[in-house]
Amino acid sequence: MNRTTLSLIAGTAALAAVTGFASLSAPGASGTDTARAAAELPVERTSLLCPAPSTSDLAETSYTSFTPVTKGTGSDGRSAFQAAAGQSADGTGDTGKTDGKNGDKKGGDKKGGKKKTGAPTLTPKEPGTPVTADASGSDTPGLVGTAEGKFAPGWTVQETTEVAAGNGRGLQGVNCTAPDTEFWFPGASTATGRTDYVHLTNPDDSAAVADIELYGKDGDLKSTVGEGITVPPHSSEPILLSTLTDEKQTDLTVHVNVRSGRLGAAVQALDDKAGGDWLAAATDPSGSLVLPGIPKDATSVRLIAFTPGDADADLKVRLASPTGSITPAGNETLHVKAGMTTAADLGDVTRGEAGSLILTPTGQSVPVVAALKVVRGKGAKQETAFIPATAPVGTRATSADNSGKGTTLSITAPTRTAQVKVTASAGSDGGTAVSKTYTIKAGTTQDVDAPVPSGPKGTYALTVEPVSGGPVYAARTLAVTEGGVSGFTVQTLPDDRGMVAVPETDQDLSVLQK
Repeated sequence: MNRTTLSLIAGTAALAAVTGFASLSAPGASGTDTARAAAELPVERTSLLCPAPSTSDLAETSYTSFTPVTKGTGSDGRSAFQAAAGQSADGTGDTGKTDGKNGDKKGGDKKGGKKKTGAPTLTPKEPGTPVTADASGSDTPGLVGTAEGKFAPGWTVQETTEVAAGNGRGLQGVNCTAPDTEFWFPGASTATGRTDYVHLTNPDDSAAVADIELYGKDGDLKSTVGEGITVPPHSSEPILLSTLTDEKQTDLTVHVNVRSGRLGAAVQALDDKAGGDWLAAATDPSGSLVLPGIPKDATSVRLIAFTPGDADADLKVRLASPTGSITPAGNETLHVKAGMTTAADLGDVTRGEAGSLILTPTGQSVPVVAALKVVRGKGAKQETAFIPATAPVGTRATSADNSGKGTTLSITAPTRTAQVKVTASAGSDGGTAVSKTYTIKAGTTQDVDAPVPSGPKGTYALTVEPVSGGPVYAARTLAVTEGGVSGFTVQTLPDDRGMVAVPETDQDLSVLQK
């Protein structure tokens, strides 16, 4: 074969290699874009990160993994977790708490820092049926999970922990989250009696570097300790907020900005007297926000808001109740100063009815992040949970780890009436999926009578799918009673990101002539 023939073959191969890219990114010869309307197709790979659940020896943690049935997937797939344990000097796992910058450990194991690093086994058989696993004590590590093929679209994992006594006692729940590069957490605290950690989990093969910024009632809490925090590959680092600042602040907004790599992030907020829970990241800053699913028996609701921009924000505060939208007396509006965390006590705002908080601008729209600190019970029987502002359900949202008695599903339609289909999956112990359709009137919140699977149950999942009408927002509350204290945790239900837009394309070799 001569040199000319080889050159022709190489040139043809190069044309074939770039044709797909060219047809996606360049206009056709006629001046029209060759990429047609995008098709919605199932995702083929999903990553989820779970923080280490607790440092309490009394902790009992359950994990529930679920993938909803999705049309268009293939017949193959898998999902699995591995432990995300920090590495000690001798290379063994260490899940002790991080006390400050660059992984200085606090509270490690007494036997030279060695800890158990085994991940719970969560091996699903088929989409549509949840699988569960349990862990006990303080040695359970953070987890890095990956689902591929038929198990990837809408993959959801819930981590739920019961702590019988001590700091943060009660029920703590969190949805394992996808890695990202920026997170906002309004509602954290360094006040006396609070112990808050930011858990950072790195799923990748290279180290990630992040900055943690704290904003209080007077603005940025200047500190260099939170700059350049390194999270090693496949590890999880809990960072104690009180090591980043000497100031005692009742209400803080935590900003995690990832300089390099990707991380999962969540705040564990523990109270000496009022229990505790996970504070999930709020949705991206926006001029209008929805915080769904305030329990009807909440005894105290506190709104925490922050605007990261240079302009102040003025917000109208409304409560979407079962009968319509109302304005809380004495809290009609909220003024949020630029760069400062603002809080407002709303008291027992729901007054025995289901409710969701809706924030809208009174004038100019200024991006804001917000969350609610919700307390149930009184005196020594108080328990705390958090509700961050969240994105709408979108195409479909999924909630794992449900049981008939302890589950409350709350749905709100802030702008227009909507029809919503809710499906209870088969249970982890068997059974058959069941669906119901509900109508949610504009401006209202409904605690719906969610379906349960028929036959044997165990733990099951709920999926929420809008059928028609306006956007809907949803949250799920889990509740248990232990020693006379009603523990609870609330998880919002944004879109489960099971589908992705893929544009249809044509080959267009004319781009190579330009």
